[in-house]
Amino acid sequence: MAIEKWLAVTSLGLFAMFAGEMISIYYFMTNVPEAIEFSITFDADPKIFQFISIGVAPAGILAAVPFIMTRQYGSKPIGALIVAGGVIMLSGMIVSYSMVDKIDEIYLTDIVKFVPVLFMILSIPVIAVGAYLTKEKKKKPKKEFF
Repeated sequence: MAIEKWLAVTSLGLFAMFAGEMISIYYFMTNVPEAIEFSITFDADPKIFQFISIGVAPAGILAAVPFIMTRQYGSKPIGALIVAGGVIMLSGMIVSYSMVDKIDEIYLTDIVKFVPVLFMILSIPVIAVGAYLTKEKKKKPKKEFF
């Protein structure tokens, strides 16, 4: 398997990891145990920034590299993997955003409210880039002068 496919598979995994992390922290904020609520202060903003830097930032880079490597001729499997990563991120952010109404006012910040919306918007170009790659183009033959 070519390096482009492995990079696309890795980006798919990181998109899925980011979606899972965001869903888990939003679920935690909807069901914070009373013991934690009164004894420990919980701030979600640093965790969300950590999840962005660990999950979606490398995933975006790892999706862009195979795109750059295969954009001249296209690749259906690589395009499908990138589209799948964008769809997973979009669905994870939709689930996260649906939990915002259930979160207690103590934990609601601008970051908590707007990060799912931001990444819903950013998943659309990821899906478009993957869809662009699914169109395979014929390679131009090299001209032989001698």
